[in-house]
Amino acid sequence: MAIQKVKNNIFSIGSKHWDRRLFDELIPLPDGTTYNSYLVEGSEKIALIDTVDPENLEDLFENLKNHNVTKIDYIIANHAEQDHSGGIPAVLAKYPEAKVVTNEKCKKMLIDLLNISEDKFQVVTDEEKLSLGDTTLQFFLIPWVHWPETMVTYLKEDSILFSCDFLGSHFTSSELFVKDEVKVYQSAKRYYAEIMMPFRKKIIGNLEKIEKLKIDMIAPSHGQVYDNPKMILDAYKDWTSDNVKNEVVIPYVSMHGSTKKMVEYLTDALIKRDIVVKPFNLTVTDIGELAIELVDAATIVIGSPTVLTGPHPSVVYAAALANALRPKAKFATVIGSFGWGGKMVEKIVGMLNNLKVELLSTLIVKGYPKENDFHALDNLADEILKKHRSLNL
Repeated sequence: MAIQKVKNNIFSIGSKHWDRRLFDELIPLPDGTTYNSYLVEGSEKIALIDTVDPENLEDLFENLKNHNVTKIDYIIANHAEQDHSGGIPAVLAKYPEAKVVTNEKCKKMLIDLLNISEDKFQVVTDEEKLSLGDTTLQFFLIPWVHWPETMVTYLKEDSILFSCDFLGSHFTSSELFVKDEVKVYQSAKRYYAEIMMPFRKKIIGNLEKIEKLKIDMIAPSHGQVYDNPKMILDAYKDWTSDNVKNEVVIPYVSMHGSTKKMVEYLTDALIKRDIVVKPFNLTVTDIGELAIELVDAATIVIGSPTVLTGPHPSVVYAAALANALRPKAKFATVIGSFGWGGKMVEKIVGMLNNLKVELLSTLIVKGYPKENDFHALDNLADEILKKHRSLNL
């Protein structure tokens, strides 16, 4: 990755991982990702803000060499997760005079995760400032976005917020700054849905905290730099609000066509009632796409056949995912089929205890759906319409 100039004496010197397709062995990355590390050169001191994933250290050191960096005074660790902090031990080995600047909680985690010696740290507190001479860094603790030790760094003179994971996106481009806001919006929404959504309530408070600052740029540790920060800040306000949309998400699996027929009929019934509906066949679904749609949906309908008295394993995974992500949906229900019996509905509902939803009428049919079952699906569509209208959707 080439060195890219953010502003005078501020450079992006991290790494672009163009072909990475899975993160944490869990999250699909259709657009790859970046590990953004920023060099800030003050008149007296030099700071490196976050490092890179250990797998991409060669890029970081090549950029440091090409920029003739012979000393680093401070390594700012905004977050202990290894895709940002994993390069710190190697940077310390090359620049032994450097101090790792972070908060107390992050310090303890970095010692545990990376075996960094305690004497290498300089601990800062919330809103504490650090002078680089003609440039001042200020640190703001934003816990649970998305780990408990997270902080952001604010470059006061240039009004730049180095936000680490917060407000980022898994998106790779040769351009430093956001140009295609539509594309980046979708990538940032996927990122929020997969990583940040479980901490929605915490994020609301932390958004309020940083909005007190004058921010001309937001430089995250994944994705491009926002030179129009309003775009991503407004998006986060929308995603984290309690407002839902007139949308229904239907994750489902069908083994012999019965559940699929029910989903298709319900989808058409909802469309006829002017409700936006997104069915997801879990056997072929990019789970990140499902997570994106869970951000705004008012209602979740889970469709499953009965397998050995319970839900299909792919539905179990989807229900566990929804429960972990904690979307702001207001309503949920279960539809599906069985051959001889079971407790599929009870098991799915029992997996959704984190969701603050009202359970609507469930419908489980024996074998292939019949005329009275389709009538019941129409009734369910009417019930969903009524509930959405009660929210003025």
